[in-house]
Amino acid sequence: MRTPRLLLTAATALALAACSGGGAVEGTPGGSGVRDPYFPKAGNGGYDIGHYDLTLDYDPETDADAGHLTGTAVITARATEDLSAFNLDLKGLDVATVEVEGRGARFNRAGQELTVRPAQELHDGETFRVTVRYSGEPQTVTDPDDSEEGWLPTADGAVGLGEPTGSMAWFPGSHHPSDKATYDLAMTVPEGLGVVSNGELRDERTRDGRTTFTWHTAEPMASHVVTVAVGEWETARSTTADGLTVYTAVDPAQADASRKVLKRIPEIMDWGQENFGPYPFSSTGAIVDRDEDAGYALETQNRPYFPGAPDTVLLVHELAHQWYGNSVSPKTWRDMWLNEGFATYAEWLWEEDHGGDSAQETFDALYDGTYYDDEDANASVWAFPPADPPDAAHISDSPVYQRGAMVLHKIRETVGDDAFRELLSGWAAAHRHGNADTGDFTAFVEKSAPDEDFTEIWTDWLRGDGRPDSP
Repeated sequence: MRTPRLLLTAATALALAACSGGGAVEGTPGGSGVRDPYFPKAGNGGYDIGHYDLTLDYDPETDADAGHLTGTAVITARATEDLSAFNLDLKGLDVATVEVEGRGARFNRAGQELTVRPAQELHDGETFRVTVRYSGEPQTVTDPDDSEEGWLPTADGAVGLGEPTGSMAWFPGSHHPSDKATYDLAMTVPEGLGVVSNGELRDERTRDGRTTFTWHTAEPMASHVVTVAVGEWETARSTTADGLTVYTAVDPAQADASRKVLKRIPEIMDWGQENFGPYPFSSTGAIVDRDEDAGYALETQNRPYFPGAPDTVLLVHELAHQWYGNSVSPKTWRDMWLNEGFATYAEWLWEEDHGGDSAQETFDALYDGTYYDDEDANASVWAFPPADPPDAAHISDSPVYQRGAMVLHKIRETVGDDAFRELLSGWAAAHRHGNADTGDFTAFVEKSAPDEDFTEIWTDWLRGDGRPDSP
């Protein structure tokens, strides 16, 4: 049940802090965030989540604009310190009950923080299970850059998109990329609608006019690339020449426009493995919704999400993220350029390998200010260093993408083509299914090419203000 806010005497506070078996709880509350430089309340301290088991029921046809969602989240985690309490991130929605290890736990809400006080303290190293039952109208979250994420109603259902913190709008957890986990997700919807999520479709069953879809993701996944898309879909399942599963789900209104480009997924995957190393996941594919259903594409794990049919270059970008951003995830949101700079440079390499501009020509056009037709867009490339966005509203701005890619091109110029390709695949292998920051990357590059001097690249291109004097 909810704990009302009370003015507690010292004696009452001590009693409430005591475990159910008697005696004072010796642990301390876990942190209410991991102190990310741009989203300090994202994630939580004191534990590490290993697995989410989400059971969801969604009805889009209600009086509420976003429909009605009922959920049970069973979270398996390991304490990293002695805990008297811990937090989960959950925005909106009504929490009915919370249990820890099968016993009712007290809880309270404050903004996005769901604070849980287990009946008995949790010990450092202990694995524990939390069950949260909740319901309500899931929210659409407006980012600092005014884009929308969280739970987005669509023409025939809804889609959950999480970058950077929107997944907390539809399930509780530790919503920061530094805490990755595996997932099982089962969602029930009215018969006739489909549910597409990450990983592998394990089951589809219809009973009493409602259909349940069960998905399993075996590889670690950051919550911001978790998705669930509800709607009417034309689905296709195939395999690449080396046996990788390709699963696509397309809104019927986008089927004709998407067919040709989606057929190139096996080709793109082969090219990606040649350049970036072994593919890190068990399946690939795409989700294509209607143009008006979201304002952007997103690299949701296993199968990126697109509002409308993508072109080939955009498909390459989002599939490259499966290596850079999804498998190798950022330690903090300051490291966003390690996602977007790599995926943007993947576009340059694809164009270079398929009859388009060379990476050098693209680099030169950006440096000269002739890449975009708009002068302000060309100037925006130099607005700030890619490794240091000024605030949360700018982590997806042009310097993170284009100037981030230019840093990679400068490294390529320094080490040569062959060593650079080895560096790309080596970086993906070194941090496969893990997290890395800018310091990890610069150290990796210097270790990979110990005879080269990267001082100018780090000082002028990665961390310097404005356009460097020489290209």
